[in-house]
Amino acid sequence: MCNKKETADTKAIGIINQHNGIIRTKEAINAGIHSRTIYKLRNEGVVEEISRGIFRLAKSKPISNPDILTVAMRTPNGVFCLISALSYFNITTQIPHKVFIALPKGAETPRINYPPISVHRFSRDSFTQGIQQENIDGIKVNFYCPEKTIMDCFKFRNKIGIDVAIEALKFYKSRYKLDVDKLLKYARICRIENIVKPYLEAVI
Repeated sequence: MCNKKETADTKAIGIINQHNGIIRTKEAINAGIHSRTIYKLRNEGVVEEISRGIFRLAKSKPISNPDILTVAMRTPNGVFCLISALSYFNITTQIPHKVFIALPKGAETPRINYPPISVHRFSRDSFTQGIQQENIDGIKVNFYCPEKTIMDCFKFRNKIGIDVAIEALKFYKSRYKLDVDKLLKYARICRIENIVKPYLEAVI
């Protein structure tokens, strides 16, 4: 019996390792790990539950961006946007006190106790455009690209502040290759082309 438990534990640890040391309960069960094994390993300190239903091996290297990864695993269909995306791409001086995530209109709001999240609803066209995948600790995470993020900031200027959008545009120009056509493309998708043109002309 002891050998069977050891085998189950070893198998579970191996599977979690295959998932870069972090796994959701659903993924674990689908991979053949019994829920009892997960909680046994948690109680023994082999794995730690970093958020409800998300486990990581205790001996894994520290997570570089735990808040982003936690929300990404809880909302795999979401896209990180606004301040969270600006911060990731290093085009803001803002420190996000919440994780900003975009969801399509009608999607269920995720129930996450921690970290605090700020959910923003996007139209179907706006939601699907400008997504790029980033690799964080071996996990694929969806962000809006810098150009789409900046245009979203102008669109949501009444919520996050026009100064945040202007600052991001200036940082973008200094740290990335300025792509006016791409910026205007996303401005049209966000239906703010006339609003943003004067700001673009000021930085060109």
